[in-house]
Amino acid sequence: ELSLTTHSYLSRPLFIPLVTPSMLHDTLDSVKLKGRSFLTLKDFNAEEIKHILWVSADLKNRIKHRSEYVPLLQGKSIAMIFEKRSTRTRMSTETGFSLLGGHPCFLTPQDIHLGVNESTTDTARVLSGLADIVLARVYSHSSLEHLDKDASIPIINGLSDLYHPIQILADLLTLQEHYGSLKGLTLAWIGDGNNVLHSFMMSLAKLGVNLKVATPKGYEPDANVTQEAQLLSKQFGTKLQFLTDPMEAARDSNVLVTDTWVSMGQEEEKKRRLKDFHGYQITMQTGSVAAPDWTFLHCLPRKAEEVDDEVFYSPRSLVFTEAENRKWTIMGLMVCILTDYTPQIPKLKF
Repeated sequence: ELSLTTHSYLSRPLFIPLVTPSMLHDTLDSVKLKGRSFLTLKDFNAEEIKHILWVSADLKNRIKHRSEYVPLLQGKSIAMIFEKRSTRTRMSTETGFSLLGGHPCFLTPQDIHLGVNESTTDTARVLSGLADIVLARVYSHSSLEHLDKDASIPIINGLSDLYHPIQILADLLTLQEHYGSLKGLTLAWIGDGNNVLHSFMMSLAKLGVNLKVATPKGYEPDANVTQEAQLLSKQFGTKLQFLTDPMEAARDSNVLVTDTWVSMGQEEEKKRRLKDFHGYQITMQTGSVAAPDWTFLHCLPRKAEEVDDEVFYSPRSLVFTEAENRKWTIMGLMVCILTDYTPQIPKLKF
């Protein structure tokens, strides 16, 4: 019999026994993901999130570590709508869909301009007849909701002004691999109250993770998202704090996270934002008050004012594993939505 830790099979090739149907019965009964859209983690419970991460880890093991060909999406196509440019979202989705045997089709604003050259309703109906799934990276979250309302195929949120849920899947897998489990960890968000933070707020409590948020005054997360997060924290018995002092947020935290202070479309605000975020750079001094096992995450691209080189390139920084896991988690999500695939590795510990 094989004896292994939760994360050992993720770090090196192993031949792992098939999971028996009886082992899967409880999980599969409660998880129904096929055919569903993925607009926000608010719509997904703990078991569903865990299942997506389990499938993602399984694909990483089979394809990366065991060099298997796993054509689960052979004969399928994905329409990728990008109103905003991206390195990680485009590369992870295109390479991931191709690795699984499918055909990705990339659409820029020059190819498709939602609601301008053609109504969003018509675009949704046209794409429903030409593809099996859509990933859309948009400025306004309402564009995703409109697409989802009129499409007959699943829609994945590749980023919107309100949420960035596929980023959080990669972050969660990265932390599970590193720590071996998630429950009881404390994550400190130090920076802007943006779409990535909103997605953390819609998911961490469900997995037993505490969240401390430090933002400058005027840069707090959305009020409605905050209200929902407070309810989730109370429901799942986790701690949720909103602060303005980065050091207080970092204190005793296991994970320090930041993001860009100036997002696409905010370039005119750059000078003011840099002034308002003074003192929010993550450095080793920030880490000095964190938990002894602290790590650092950033969804990238990163600017030096957000985190200094000493932290960013240190062994505590998980950013490049985090970036790679964008591929495995988008693959896992697409497999969950488009197939009835059952993972071959044991369930992950959370």
